[in-house]
Amino acid sequence: MKQPTWTVATDFVVLFCGLACFYGIVLIARYWSGGFVRVAQIDRSPTALPVYAFYSLVRILIAYFLSLVFALGYGWLAAHKPRLEAPLLAILDVLQSIPVLSFLPGVMLALVALIPTRQLGLEIGVVILIFTGQVWNMAFSFYSSLKSIPRELHEATRIYKLSPLQRFFTLELPYGTIGLVWNSMVSVAGGWFFLMACEMFVLGKRDFRLPGLGSYLQTAASASDTVSILWGLATMIGIIVLLDQLVWRPIIAWSDKFKFEQVESVAVPRSPILEALRRSQAVKVLSKRIVRPLAEQFVLSLAQKAQRPRPEKKTDKALSYTLAVLIIAVLATVTIYASTRAIGLLRDVDRSNFLLTLKSAAATFLRVNASLLIASAWTIPAGVAIGFHPRLARIAQPLAQIAASVPATALFPILLLGIVQLGGGLGVGSIALMLLGTQWYILFNVIAGAMAIPSDLREVADVFNLSKRDRWKTVILPGIFPYLITGLVTASGGAWNASIVAEYFHMKDQTLSTLGLGAAISRATDTGNFPLLLLSTIVMATMVVTVNRLVWRPLYRLAETRFRLDA
Repeated sequence: MKQPTWTVATDFVVLFCGLACFYGIVLIARYWSGGFVRVAQIDRSPTALPVYAFYSLVRILIAYFLSLVFALGYGWLAAHKPRLEAPLLAILDVLQSIPVLSFLPGVMLALVALIPTRQLGLEIGVVILIFTGQVWNMAFSFYSSLKSIPRELHEATRIYKLSPLQRFFTLELPYGTIGLVWNSMVSVAGGWFFLMACEMFVLGKRDFRLPGLGSYLQTAASASDTVSILWGLATMIGIIVLLDQLVWRPIIAWSDKFKFEQVESVAVPRSPILEALRRSQAVKVLSKRIVRPLAEQFVLSLAQKAQRPRPEKKTDKALSYTLAVLIIAVLATVTIYASTRAIGLLRDVDRSNFLLTLKSAAATFLRVNASLLIASAWTIPAGVAIGFHPRLARIAQPLAQIAASVPATALFPILLLGIVQLGGGLGVGSIALMLLGTQWYILFNVIAGAMAIPSDLREVADVFNLSKRDRWKTVILPGIFPYLITGLVTASGGAWNASIVAEYFHMKDQTLSTLGLGAAISRATDTGNFPLLLLSTIVMATMVVTVNRLVWRPLYRLAETRFRLDA
């Protein structure tokens, strides 16, 4: 039987993609194993952009896969271990509130000292920094999804006596997939957003600069080279559009099958790439000969392991208990020692700097909340409209990804000039810059929540001919509520993070700054003032955690109890 021409073409595309991936791995392995270069010379020629874009893309993708693994493990532990839930969420709150720049000095100096002769140490450090800007919203999303799984599904897994691993792969991971996919998109966008801060930075008197798209944009922005900025932004937008078409759109279409509903939706997201891959003979052969047998073998081994009787091993239990106590003791000792040393650093901060830090914290707090209010006002209706209409999503989704990915610092000179001409200052401009970096967390989570609302409920609303107001009150807001809270929590943390680039900015030979905690952190990093950096970071983390405890955590509990599908 003759194959369609486009199917054969798809096979060749799959083959060439495989070869390109192999060459990419060889290229990055050669570069990372090369000699240590602390300050790479950045070529502002457009011909250098493909290699720079490749290096940046590899860093972001590695950081994303690390974030995905971390989010799955951390979210599962927080949702399933009642004794660990509170401390794990507290740790997550603290970590998401610490800006990238606060991680930067310790991570970079440690890794460069650990691997002084190879580029690998510096590259690992940048990947970790990008990881810290991507991971937290994904962990929150998976945790929130697990806590909102309907009770009858949990009961079904108990009736079938599924093991924890079987339950994870058959229920929990599929149920959390839609939220994870949309938070993955916003995480990768966040990686592009912080790329400039991660690839080129100053620690005291030492410069660090890696070849990449972020350092290219940073170099062009510092030199006010508008042509190079436009070339860099065009390259970044091209990569984002390609990723959307080749990766995210097929994954969104594939993940729609995990929606929890009893009536098939009329309008479902589609992807020509996914359809082509499903019809590809090469993919079918790989799936039939390799993927499917391995998956079946894996599922069978899980089932056999679950049915196997578990003998009581008192010796193993005692050994596990002793090991756990030993690990806790070591961790506690290290934590107490490090905390004591850190508190010792704070003695170098005088009273005037302490009061200034508190005033700065109050100023940034007001800006963060103003940006959240403005962001919520447009992202909630827009997200619901996109989530309910796949055709609109096909247009709006790549545009939102592009807007979320463009580093605000590259646009800031233009934005700042416009705001100054309108009579505003950097204080107002920093709110706009925070919006550029954080509103997407709310938008993408609201889209995920709207897409996850079962078609059954929307059809019932149609049958009862509910007014628009009643539809929002009884179907839409309860349906998106858990996702909205996740978006607001991560947007709040993102806004605090964005303050470090919004309140302190290098332009040509001058530095613009305003009163704020982000400016204090950036200034302390620039001057190598570690005591002030530590104090500012502690104040920021304390404020974020306090708000989470008083506001977001009660709302999370409300989402778990009142707005579950089985409530």
